Amino acid sequence: MQRYIAIVEDEAAIRENYRAVLTRYGYHVSMYSNRREAMAAFNQQLPELAIIDVGLEDEIEGGFDLCRELRAIAPQLPIIFLTARDSELDAISGLRLGADDYLTKDISLEHMVARIVALFRRVDALQSKAPADQGQQLCCGDLVMDLDRMTANWQGQLVPLTLTEFWLVYALAKHPGHVKNRQQLMDAANVVLDDNTITSHIKRIRKKFSKLDANFQSIETVYGFGYRWHPQK
Repeated sequence: MQRYIAIVEDEAAIRENYRAVLTRYGYHVSMYSNRREAMAAFNQQLPELAIIDVGLEDEIEGGFDLCRELRAIAPQLPIIFLTARDSELDAISGLRLGADDYLTKDISLEHMVARIVALFRRVDALQSKAPADQGQQLCCGDLVMDLDRMTANWQGQLVPLTLTEFWLVYALAKHPGHVKNRQQLMDAANVVLDDNTITSHIKRIRKKFSKLDANFQSIETVYGFGYRWHPQK
């Protein structure tokens, strides 16, 4: 069965180039040139992955707005920014909005496809794998993670984690008390991220839990080493 990818890019030649490559790799591709057109389509049917440029026609940050709108209706939809804007501020902004990856257009098409394959692999792994002794759920104190539904609940309340955030929390909570360095977190989440990106994701995760529980302190930073999960009683 073909995976369904949506490309939101305002330059027709670039859209067609991406479509041709992804089609060659066996993906079904839809293309949109602006935020409004894309969101109208997404309200009818969500893609399995959205690839979004930051600047879209008359909206300088239309891609950021689209990501925000998508996250409101699909917290775990894989989202990749693919843009010419290569500033660290833009990359951090995109990740804070919930994107799973931020790529610049100087990346090779083969590398782009590899990152897409990695994202889909993580989706499949979450849906099909769980520790044998825990079934399809991971319970750790007030945290309950359902690997079938890719949902996380804290004290009975749903935490709207993205796919990447879900993997990172799972990697930490699976071995509470154990320090995970950034490389171990990337390996567990099957993703390639730099140190600043990992830090941004952890900050965003903490913020989401803290909105539900002002006393949330389960993710501890171990300076110089990484992070660990402490179950709260």
